[in-house]
Amino acid sequence: MNSRSPDATSLTDTERRDWLRLIRSENVGPRTFHMLLRHCGSAAAALTALPEFARRGGAVRHGQICSAADAEQEIAEARRLGVRMIASCEASYPSRLVQIDDPPPLLGVHGTAEALQQPMLAIVGSRNASAAGQKLAQMLAHDLGDAGFVVVSGLARGIDQAAHRAAIASGTIAVLAGGLDRIYPPEHADLYAAIVRSSGAAVSELPLGHTARAHDFPRRNRLISGLSLGVVVVEAAERSGSLITARFAGEQGREVFAVPGSPLDPRCAGTNALIKQGAVFITSAADVIEAVRPILGQPMLSLDEPDLPATGADPGDGERQRIVALLGPTAVSLDDLIRLSGASPAVVRMVLLELELAGRLERQGGGLVALA
Repeated sequence: MNSRSPDATSLTDTERRDWLRLIRSENVGPRTFHMLLRHCGSAAAALTALPEFARRGGAVRHGQICSAADAEQEIAEARRLGVRMIASCEASYPSRLVQIDDPPPLLGVHGTAEALQQPMLAIVGSRNASAAGQKLAQMLAHDLGDAGFVVVSGLARGIDQAAHRAAIASGTIAVLAGGLDRIYPPEHADLYAAIVRSSGAAVSELPLGHTARAHDFPRRNRLISGLSLGVVVVEAAERSGSLITARFAGEQGREVFAVPGSPLDPRCAGTNALIKQGAVFITSAADVIEAVRPILGQPMLSLDEPDLPATGADPGDGERQRIVALLGPTAVSLDDLIRLSGASPAVVRMVLLELELAGRLERQGGGLVALA
């Protein structure tokens, strides 16, 4: 789901400010943003419609709407820091990222934006990495860089930083879980500076000044995989953020690669499990390159955006009540709501949009929804 047309165009300054206001408004996430943009026709019209949508969703009060002054302040601060805000409808937006279900409407980019147009591969893994794991990550990143790939990772300790440092000369992308002026961990400020001074870049969807919190890291992980042709996992425990990135990669249709490790090392339990589940077993960059070579040069498929409510999909009170009555704390699928309510897909999606803007809907993995 995205807002990019076949003939990508640049936003005007006013449109960019309105896009920023909309995505920074309460209860508006990337998925909701794109639904509103298609339904209302423009960010400006969506901003005007927000209170009514929230009222129809049962909100006692509508969510806070980002003011024009606050948006202009963020844009001015980004300009001062050398950060560009690239919209998902613009040609400079990463072509693979725009194809995921919930691409950031505006992507903050600090450094060489042209690196985002190159073929990218992600390398992720344990923060508490072994010396052997870090050495292997460095080898993979160096060899992939020499082969013309930009290496993507999350600037974390362990495997991430090892991959970034080995790929600085060839180009690497650091995806942050906070604002681009809130580097985490702080001891990687030197690495961040080296990346943006070279042929690489740092990117984030979050506002300047935002300090990363626990729930921000899975959001970041979907961008790591979304930018990339595939994700290489080097050392990952059974419950780790790297496995979340691998799961996102699978959902986004990306290749998942895993480096095998000793069954006696808990840092390898996750990667060994990935191999059992069908991830590509790799021990060198050549293995990765061989697997992704058929993908290179293939045009990206245009999505038909089936889950966006079209203009005019306004439910009646009876339909709305019937759909809301089917929802509860247990997650259900969109298909079940359509079948059980007897309403059209567009009407069901519209009701879900209203509930989300009222702060009453929780979206879960696999397209499931529940009342918050």
